[in-house]
Amino acid sequence: MTAMAASGLRSRMESLDLVANNVANASTGGYKADREFYSLYVSPEAADAGQAATMPVIERPWIDLAQGVIAPTGNTLDLALSGKGFFTVQAPGGPLYTRNGSFHLAADGTLATADGYPVSGTDGAVLRLQTTGKIEVSRDGTVSQAGQVVGQLQVVDFPGAAGLAKQGNNYFRPAGASPATVAGDGTTVEQGKLEASNTGTAESAVRLINIMRQFEMLQKAASTALDMSKQAVEQVAKV
Repeated sequence: MTAMAASGLRSRMESLDLVANNVANASTGGYKADREFYSLYVSPEAADAGQAATMPVIERPWIDLAQGVIAPTGNTLDLALSGKGFFTVQAPGGPLYTRNGSFHLAADGTLATADGYPVSGTDGAVLRLQTTGKIEVSRDGTVSQAGQVVGQLQVVDFPGAAGLAKQGNNYFRPAGASPATVAGDGTTVEQGKLEASNTGTAESAVRLINIMRQFEMLQKAASTALDMSKQAVEQVAKV
């Protein structure tokens, strides 16, 4: 019983870490919440012996890719994706993917993220613009300036959350899956808007309270089990 309670406490601590990360990113544009999937662990020894003792564990965390609310910002270089998919950016270690379309023009006119990573076009090249002149981005991601087409944003998607892994500062990297373009697949680019985080502070607060209550109950169960073991040892000693 003590081991089961300890396993439950550990899984709730891992849940607290996930919820804390969600709360910290509640105002981060394009952030996708971390969720957990619980499972019951049965040791090989217990299974061979036909025992039913199980231990709760987080089998795997997963990424909630649900759409966040899209809100206007009035900034020409703020872009949001309505539908599935990710913007492609060029990082030093290879391509990364993000839903955060808060872009800006670098000193050389390169369209870049807040971290300075160039945004990729469909041909794999970076998008460079003039520092002056009206910039227009169509719903299919075509970027134009002064009436001339500069390029098209490379928007891709993956088979599912299992095909992605988070890599700091709101980026994703492939995890055993290859990206596929989403052109003409219902995804549109919204200029002058940003997608909000898909985790809310109210939702996270409720989950935090529930996890803390479960944690307290498991602490009591562990304490009770320890007291029972102590009493059993004392009774045996008396005999």
